[in-house]
Amino acid sequence: MRRSFARLPLIAATVVAATLLAGCGAMVPQQESRRPIQRSTQLYSPRPEAGACLSSLGRANAAFTPLPDQYFGAGCSTLNAVRLVSLRGDRTSLGVSNLGPVACPLAETFAGWARFGVDRAARQILGSALVRIETMGSYSCRTVAGSDRMSAHATARAIDVGGFVLADGRRITVLNDWNSPDPQVRAFLATVQQSACKRFGTVLGPAYNAAHRDHLHVDLGGGRGFCR
Repeated sequence: MRRSFARLPLIAATVVAATLLAGCGAMVPQQESRRPIQRSTQLYSPRPEAGACLSSLGRANAAFTPLPDQYFGAGCSTLNAVRLVSLRGDRTSLGVSNLGPVACPLAETFAGWARFGVDRAARQILGSALVRIETMGSYSCRTVAGSDRMSAHATARAIDVGGFVLADGRRITVLNDWNSPDPQVRAFLATVQQSACKRFGTVLGPAYNAAHRDHLHVDLGGGRGFCR
């Protein structure tokens, strides 16, 4: 299926579920390597719960394209993944940039955070609605630095968020504004991180290490949450 859509009826969800494979995973909070791992194969396998997630994402008024399951070798894969086209704020559609395949459960959580955690914080703290979330990507076949453990990015279960664009034209980035002289801007970024920590299993930002000085890493994690 290649067509973007915002709502997925029950019958369509059953059809999609026959071609997609759901997956869950965890990330150990450590600094990550940017070294890519090559090799690529493709495989399709059914799992019914995939359609349930897609249907829920549609009810959140997200526009997205379901993607076929793929295994790339070396522990890397994109299963039950979607390509997000746009999300929904309280009043308008929200753009999202530079985002590759995202596992559906993560996309569903990300959609809720964008609306209730980011858009509302922007309007309440900065007096302007959110129009776009700028990311630094999602899927990337790589390991966690200093180990053979695969990153959550290697299975499309992590997103790196770099900045936010508001309706009044302001662009607020983690790199340039985390320590902004404007207390409202600092409060906004602190609020969106705190909101992320309530929704995602792992949230890593500038306070964690230098590798995260320019973005907020969010993933669903596993077990006890980690927020830094």
